[in-house]
Amino acid sequence: MKRAALIGLVAAIALGAGISAARFLAHLEKTRQSPLPEFSLADLSGVQHSIYEWQGKILIINFWATWCPPCRKEIPEFIALQEQYATKGVQFIGVAIDEQEAVSRYLSSTKINYPVLMGEDKGIALAHQLGNIIDAVPFTLVVDQQRQIIHRQPGEFSRDEILKIILPLMR
Repeated sequence: MKRAALIGLVAAIALGAGISAARFLAHLEKTRQSPLPEFSLADLSGVQHSIYEWQGKILIINFWATWCPPCRKEIPEFIALQEQYATKGVQFIGVAIDEQEAVSRYLSSTKINYPVLMGEDKGIALAHQLGNIIDAVPFTLVVDQQRQIIHRQPGEFSRDEILKIILPLMR
């Protein structure tokens, strides 16, 4: 009986340590800095845009889809933040990993005040290359003025979380 209790205790400690390690490693991945590689994607009109167009700005690059409820939920906050902080060097960029027709319909009813680029399948591969190791949607990057990815956010990204990261960069 003592042996079973000891094995149970060791298993519980190992499980707790494993959960703690997983959380710690997830935090490290979110905050691991790396340079933003050059990439280009087309907008809805087919015009190619290089990420270098926004060099020297704080970039919030959001991979999203029209069929994703958390994506649609955070877009109004992104619109408000873009309006509020554009003059302070903040630039939101949407990368739609959706079909062009669906994105076009969505944008006809939702007026987004930042560039939306068409990623489709290429966008999914790009998000994965940039650190979306769990293929989450939405997936958002924060890139500082020196083109360093300083934060990766799988899943929904709140206004407060964004401000905690970008306000120090504006000083």
